[in-house]
Amino acid sequence: MTRADPLARAVFALLVIACFAAFFVTQRLKHTPTVIQRFELTPRFSPSRKGHIKEEAISFKLARADAVTVMIIDTGGDVVATLVRDRPVPRYKQFSLRWNGRRGTAHRYREQTTEAGRTILLPVTVGRLAPPGEYRVRVVLRAQGRTVNPARTFTLVGG
Repeated sequence: MTRADPLARAVFALLVIACFAAFFVTQRLKHTPTVIQRFELTPRFSPSRKGHIKEEAISFKLARADAVTVMIIDTGGDVVATLVRDRPVPRYKQFSLRWNGRRGTAHRYREQTTEAGRTILLPVTVGRLAPPGEYRVRVVLRAQGRTVNPARTFTLVGG
């Protein structure tokens, strides 16, 4: 019977320790809330006169309060519209806003209150209408230094 090499024993022990460490890190990550929660979109909208749904409804909650910038991104990754910039959003409160399908940066806002008492921010963008196609939302969290690009997309349907 041959005796195991001390180097092989040390490597094996390190691998076992690394596996246990990875297990505990994974368990902690599974129980950490996601940065953006309850992210909701309207799957498709049409800002034309004939459109039934004229604005894209965007809604989400944050796990930690932060100042957010919300942008609309096209399939090429280019910013089409900036709906809010550095807007304070409290933690665990649903933040709702609408996009009218127009390009540019919103410089003023209207607010709408639903029957349920929920406030919806209506950014006013006045640029050209964005072309029909698939878009996504980008959320920048200033204090956390993070940019979140949720995987869900929505479609702007032409008139």
